[in-house]
Amino acid sequence: MRRTKAESEATRRTILAAARRVFARRGVTRTSMEHVAADAGVSRGAIYWHFANKSALFDAMREQVTVPLIDRSDYALLSTSVPDPLTGVHRFLCNLLDGVVKDRDTRQTFRIMMLKCEYVDEFEPELARQMKHWRELLAKLKSVYARARRAGTLRAGLSPEISALETCVFVSGLMRLWLLDERGSLIRTRARRLIAAHVASRRGAPSREK
Repeated sequence: MRRTKAESEATRRTILAAARRVFARRGVTRTSMEHVAADAGVSRGAIYWHFANKSALFDAMREQVTVPLIDRSDYALLSTSVPDPLTGVHRFLCNLLDGVVKDRDTRQTFRIMMLKCEYVDEFEPELARQMKHWRELLAKLKSVYARARRAGTLRAGLSPEISALETCVFVSGLMRLWLLDERGSLIRTRARRLIAAHVASRRGAPSREK
């Protein structure tokens, strides 16, 4: 019996949800199409009807969500329309965290990308794409910190470039530890306070009037 377009799309969504679960549980390398088919409750042929191979399945799963730090970020909070550049940095970092905290699919995909994927063979180009987005973020943060320096709010002795690099290193480590801290005993309950402390460490002391 011929399936309707709606039924076919529903099967595709079921397969993608199963792939996300199995990738998160087994890792990308150790996951086969048979594993995904079993989890989805469909035949292996049904998967190949929608996806040519595991790489195509992985890419389709990736395209369903925007992964913080890995995909291109929304830089609106870092724009020149935000009066205080450092407040913009604080809100931007909290927004990245919220993307993982509030959406299960985003959180699960981020976990796969950060902890469950070996970037070799057909997945190696993903690293180049991630580095491109990191360079974009670095350039944007450098510009924001340069505005903060001109405004007199960046701590004396800090360069915009080093400040931007430090923030990239900070948020990368924070998000990775957040994923690892499944029990919430180390990072998850303190993440926003850590972000606030990081941004505060960028801020210079207010000038004193004579």
